[in-house]
Amino acid sequence: MYITYYDSPIGRLLLAERDGALAGLWIEGQKYFPDSWQGEVTVKPDTPVFKRTIDWLERYFRGEKPSVRELKLAPSGSEFRRAVWKLLCEIPYGEVTTYKAIAQKIAISRGLDSMSAQAVGGAVSHNPVSIIIPCHRVVGTDGSLTGYAGGLDRKVRLLILEGADRKKMRFVPSYWFADN
Repeated sequence: MYITYYDSPIGRLLLAERDGALAGLWIEGQKYFPDSWQGEVTVKPDTPVFKRTIDWLERYFRGEKPSVRELKLAPSGSEFRRAVWKLLCEIPYGEVTTYKAIAQKIAISRGLDSMSAQAVGGAVSHNPVSIIIPCHRVVGTDGSLTGYAGGLDRKVRLLILEGADRKKMRFVPSYWFADN
């Protein structure tokens, strides 16, 4: 596994590559930040995967709308988590959805009557490829900005960057959008 760092407008990011694909992207200090690695890790900032990822991030932070499909991703997780992460990738730039809506999609895809929104929340919170797999675009059923492993302030900053409609979000202090 290779790793590198990228200084972004929302803080330092740790990127991890495995087998020619992006395996992780964490905001330094976020919940579930990797503190130990299985196997050997080498700092190698100039791999093609990291170059493409950093280019993607720079365009994203300039307000462009790069597609998640531009990058080869390989997040590690259970089949359920990977299914949730796949649905996160379908949330359009600048839009938000709810844990409940994702749970309903998972239930339908599995032929179930229902699925726990809390289980979906657990999968969303353990997303190992932050920003690119846009877990920041998920809100509570009532529009509340619940949970974000990178911190709610960063979640809001990402949503502001994307021009998300704050009317679809509740319990957001107006000063968070003062610069928007």
